[in-house]
Amino acid sequence: MRSYLAAAIQMTSVPDLKKNLAEAEELIDLAVRQGAELVGLPENFSFLGEEQDKMSQAEAIAQESEKFIKTMAQRFQVTILGGGFPVPVGNGKVYNTAVLVGASGEELARYEKVHLFDVNVPDGNTYQESVTVLAGLQMPPVYPSKDLGNLGLSVCYDVRFPELYRHLSQMGAEILFIPAAFTAYTGKDHWQVLLQARAIENTSYVLAPAQTGRHYAMRQTHGHAMIIDPWGTVLADAGDKPGVAIAAIEPSRLEQVRRQMPSLQHRVFL
Repeated sequence: MRSYLAAAIQMTSVPDLKKNLAEAEELIDLAVRQGAELVGLPENFSFLGEEQDKMSQAEAIAQESEKFIKTMAQRFQVTILGGGFPVPVGNGKVYNTAVLVGASGEELARYEKVHLFDVNVPDGNTYQESVTVLAGLQMPPVYPSKDLGNLGLSVCYDVRFPELYRHLSQMGAEILFIPAAFTAYTGKDHWQVLLQARAIENTSYVLAPAQTGRHYAMRQTHGHAMIIDPWGTVLADAGDKPGVAIAAIEPSRLEQVRRQMPSLQHRVFL
């Protein structure tokens, strides 16, 4: 692992596949022009709309999203995480799938979100992700990159389940991807503190791309795509508008924090 710049992209995705991919391309280009070599796109980057609209277009969204990530990675010669898009399962449901693609356009890792957001949020909105999404059955992978470090995958609601990140750290993760479309109501109280907790307890970098603003009808997200260091320090915050959070990933900082706070070595209950 060497020092490099990473980017967490922030979008306001809408129920329009082509428009979203055009916005994502602009933001990837912006990140790469600033020197980013690892780029994360948020959950639902290619489509964020009503469930019935997502399901009616799921095949096209899946194909176009995957093709897009591979094309962008190859064109810009960077590693990209597509932070979550629907992939049809064949039984009328989809997996909420995150795909990591290398600079040659090859798929490096894939994760199907295991924790589904079935929640009555206190602002009056009800979310029932399990109506259209099938929960993944496998724990998320860690991709070992010689240059970029050990990259652990997760998606959005997963952030509330520390055991998933403990699994990733046990597998050697050094950078934790947490792409999200966090609700505006829960985000204001929980988003940053949860990201910092996952970084601190696993002494790992956190790369958290995000959705922001109003997407359709009542759907509004919190924003604040972030990069956080292993001490829990926020290195970059994209605020509440579409844009990019960029920061350096430093192996020396990772080693320093893990040396000063060797909590991963002190675990009693594994």
